[in-house]
Amino acid sequence: MSRIALFPGSFDPITLGHVDIIERAVPLFDEIKIAVGTNSAKSYLFPQEQRVQWIEQTFAHEPKISVITYEGLTVDFAKDQGVQFLLRGLRNPADFEFEKAIAQANREMIPDLETVFLLTSARYAYISSSIVREVYNHGGDFQKFVPATVQP
Repeated sequence: MSRIALFPGSFDPITLGHVDIIERAVPLFDEIKIAVGTNSAKSYLFPQEQRVQWIEQTFAHEPKISVITYEGLTVDFAKDQGVQFLLRGLRNPADFEFEKAIAQANREMIPDLETVFLLTSARYAYISSSIVREVYNHGGDFQKFVPATVQP
């Protein structure tokens, strides 16, 4: 059986922290599906199509990675996609507490879906999409936080 992981997020935009997690996860799985989700309670800076394109360009060299979009509960989408693992990155203890609660709820809903946590490398642990958006909105140099493919 193939080891397929789903890495869900809004990726608004994708950051070097995301890239770090994904690149380090490639050897662990046979396939990684990066799932760009839509949350009706959230407003986005960049359109979903643009976010998908940036991710596809960033990982164009990696055949084990695909990019898809979804709406609704991540666990329902994971089940529909036939994945066995959810991949999540952790930057700090607050991320851990938040992600742990979600992982436990997900296991209650779909016991066979395992969440795998990877710690973001220390050099990227301070980067978040929220910080990138704030720097971008104020005309700062956000390029040092995102892959070269992110060109608004």
